[in-house]
Formats: sequence, C-alpha cells, structure tokens
Amino acid sequence: MYHSVLTPARTATSSRRRHLWPYGSMPAADGPVRMGHEFIGIVEDTGSEVSTVKRGDLVVAPFAISDNTCVFCREGLHTSCEHPHAGFWDGMPEEGGQAEATRVPLADGTLVKLPVAADSALIPSLLTLSDVFGTGHHAAVAGGVDQRTSVTVIGDGAVGLLGVLSARLLGAERIILMGRHQARTDLGRDFGATDVVSARGADGIEAVRDLTGGHGTHVVLECVGAMPAYEQAAGIVRPGGVISRVGVPQYEQAPVGFGSLFGRNIRLTGGPAPTRAYIEELMPAILDGTIEPGRVFDATTDLDGVPAGYQDMADRRSLKVLIQP
Repeated sequence: MYHSVLTPARTATSSRRRHLWPYGSMPAADGPVRMGHEFIGIVEDTGSEVSTVKRGDLVVAPFAISDNTCVFCREGLHTSCEHPHAGFWDGMPEEGGQAEATRVPLADGTLVKLPVAADSALIPSLLTLSDVFGTGHHAAVAGGVDQRTSVTVIGDGAVGLLGVLSARLLGAERIILMGRHQARTDLGRDFGATDVVSARGADGIEAVRDLTGGHGTHVVLECVGAMPAYEQAAGIVRPGGVISRVGVPQYEQAPVGFGSLFGRNIRLTGGPAPTRAYIEELMPAILDGTIEPGRVFDATTDLDGVPAGYQDMADRRSLKVLIQP
C-alpha cells in the first residue's frame, strides 16, 4: 500500500468550491463530495510501501496527487503525473482535507514533511504551499518574471496577492496590482506591488498603459479565470510579452488571432500549478521569516463554520479562511 492516513491540522477554503454553489459561470457539481485540497496534517498511519513519512510527522499536501517519479514529475510537472492513482483532490469525491481524517494516495510522492511543530506560528504560511503560494509563484515562473520585466497582476484574491509576492521574489521592480478591495490591495503593496489600479475593462487597460509610457507590461499574471480578465490581460501586455494564466478558466474559447495575440507576438502560458515542485524552493524563506504568505488568511473557523466561511469569501467579506478541524 502506497497510501497514508492523516489527521488534518489546518486546511483552507478555496475560491473554486463549486460543490456548495456555482463558481462564476461554472455549474454546481453533483454531490455529496468531501471537499478540501489545501491542507496540513499529522500522519496517523501509513501503508506498507510508504517510506518517506511516518506516524507523527507533520506534512503538507499539494492540491495534486503525484508519485514524484514519473517523467513528468521529474520535469516538475506533477499535475500531469502518469501514475494511475494520480490526480486532483477535487476529482476524488471520497477524499479531501476538510475532514477529521484523510487518506492520501501516493503518500511518498505527494506529502512533504514540515520541520516545525503543529502549533507553530508558521503553519498558516506553510499551508499556502499547498496551493495559493505555489500557484502565484507558478504564474510568475511560467511568465518568465525576472529583474528585467515589468509585471501586472490581475486579481486581488489570495493567488493574485501571492503572485505579487512571487514577482517581487523573482526580482521584478515594477509590479502593478489590479484590484478593487482596499484591504487586499494594501496587503498587495506590503507584498511588493508598486502601483494599484482599481479600474476595470477599457479604463483599467488605459490606466496601466498610462503608468507604462503607453507600452503595457512585459508580463501579465491573470489570476481570475473570467473572460473579462483575459481580455484585460490582452489589452495590457506589451508587444512581445507574456500572459500567464493560473485563474481556472470559465471559458473554452478565447481570442488568439492576429488582431489579439498573434500579431503582437504575445505568448500565452500557464495552467494548473505543480505546487509539489515548488515546496522545497519556497519553504526556506518562510522558515527564516523572510516572507509571510500566510497573511492572506484573514479569518479562522472550524469544520462546522466551513459553509459560512465559503459564503464570506463569495460575498468578499473574507479573503481566505483558515480552517482548524
């Protein structure tokens, strides 16, 4: 057996929960299902073939299940793992982190041991490694962000804000955050945003171009997934630039022709973040206190409060809710 059973110590709400109500334009999923794809837990038991974690270990689980040994995992693309038991927590209706116990398939490849105690003050920040920090970082890495690139981040949710933090860590000096909620954009400034644009649509595009001498930015991190955000990204990116999408797309078709991307040599990249590939890279800066991505959590609840926590996120009363089972 290559599985482990763990008791979740911390888990988190996600904006993509369509099991309670429709997410954006996506239909509600058929239920019931066990939810939760972002969690930290304590290993209670392991299968006979598990060798990298043991009972009592505190571990973080990425939102994708992988063996960490196949050709795609070795290339850092754990979201395309070839193992027949690989996949996403959301695709496993009988398993999830928002529970009293969780069975983790492919435990050796999926789980990463954490070098802290379960009551560490670093737990909220380490929890972001399961999804939102790794996803924001993936957007920046896929977009080729470095010290030479200017960056626009579309979306002031947890992924967008941690995309700002990731762009700063990768060396970007000009980071424009597009968002309309002041508490969130203030946090974005703390994470490294140099400018905030609250306008949307054509007005938002014009505002970013005004800030960049009419050119737009080299990289746009699209962290929303809605068609208006895609259209905004296409209007903001400069010729020869990159649109990096990590917002789950709520559409199947988008303009890519000569008049939109092709004629300006715009590259389109991004996708589900292989967060397992980034955990060891990002963890040291959390452990030494250089960064605090856990600041995206602005509310805490228990399992009984999960539905209300999701409603608060849907109504924009909360940015992200930390769940303590």
